[in-house]
Amino acid sequence: MYEGFANVYDQVMDNIPYEDWFERIHEYLKSHGIESGSVCELGCGTGTMTELFASAGYQMIGVDVSPEMLALANMKQQESGSDILYVEQSMDELELDAQVDAMISVCDSVNYLLSDEQLDALFAGVKRYLRPGGYMIFDMKTSFCYQNIIGNQTWVEQDEDVSYIWENYYYDDRFINEYMLTIFRRREDGLFEKSEEAHYQRAYDIDTMKTKIEQAGLTFVESFGGDMMSEPTDSDERHYIICKA
Repeated sequence: MYEGFANVYDQVMDNIPYEDWFERIHEYLKSHGIESGSVCELGCGTGTMTELFASAGYQMIGVDVSPEMLALANMKQQESGSDILYVEQSMDELELDAQVDAMISVCDSVNYLLSDEQLDALFAGVKRYLRPGGYMIFDMKTSFCYQNIIGNQTWVEQDEDVSYIWENYYYDDRFINEYMLTIFRRREDGLFEKSEEAHYQRAYDIDTMKTKIEQAGLTFVESFGGDMMSEPTDSDERHYIICKA
């Protein structure tokens, strides 16, 4: 997962609203008394969001299952001089040295957990490592997004250095979306290198998340629609969930 794609991730995903997510999540944490302290980002990827929170004064831990993505995150850390701790782990196998004040997860990282057992393990880890009174804020793509926006669609992008074919197949009987990525990346010698990889995500609804959160001994606080400011609707492409230890 994220082997060839990791090297072009920031270029391909340059439309992701990390700054907006940071502002809204940061404001929420501050309004609930978490203006400093330790924050763990689950599914941190190349560290874009992790760096934003580090620059705001938080002690950051970035967790991701992909060593290739973490290698790029470490390069950003060397450039910024931040003291982020990056850990190679799956979010459903979380092991930290100490509890943290908050946890965040953006860009549909939670959708990569494909089974109820993985979801249970995620929230068990959150319960274990989130300090009492701490908050977890995460997002997820919705079934509406997979069914009507992404599923069974193909996107093609081409520029001088990176081109890709992004094919999607949504299996609504299992709520699974399959991403098939074919990437062409220009090497230093001018030739293009081809890589292929498959990704899978599962759609979850808010009620399922609420049940799983409460079964883990956490408190479901609230949910929001696509802009993290409105009530969730059936036509949102993304939902935000907030829970508390």
